[in-house]
Amino acid sequence: MTIAKGDKVPNATVMMASSEGPQQAQTQDVLGAGKVALFAVPGAFTPTCSAKHLPGFVEQADAFKAKGVDKIVCMSVNDAFVMDAWGANQNASGKVEMMADGNGEFTRALGLTMDGAAFGMGERSQRFSAIIENGVVQELNVEAPGAFEVSSAEYMLEQL
Repeated sequence: MTIAKGDKVPNATVMMASSEGPQQAQTQDVLGAGKVALFAVPGAFTPTCSAKHLPGFVEQADAFKAKGVDKIVCMSVNDAFVMDAWGANQNASGKVEMMADGNGEFTRALGLTMDGAAFGMGERSQRFSAIIENGVVQELNVEAPGAFEVSSAEYMLEQL
């Protein structure tokens, strides 16, 4: 079952990059307090994700803060090393937190997996965004396959 507006975000173990290397974290700790803009991409360093999705949130980070967002979190079914390198490549430090759902545990708990096997990617996250307040989903925007519209930074800013 797919998560919906009004649902509490499920707890799962994810990895966050740190100066000491990857650190385990719980989604309830990363997403459970304050107002969070979460967006998920099928893969780090992939064309749409690198050219449009993550850059939009990096560029609009101040606008999100001005609208009361405490943190912006980017999630992908990739490992923490890849997410850290992608964040560095995109100048996301201090603007967007990079969350690695390497085993897809959180993505499965959300009910938002996609089959990327045809592209050699295995099980991945669908492209989506969510506004989460104190651990509860306030808005959920799931993209149609191959689309990039409702999960963009610009679309989310209009929802705030």
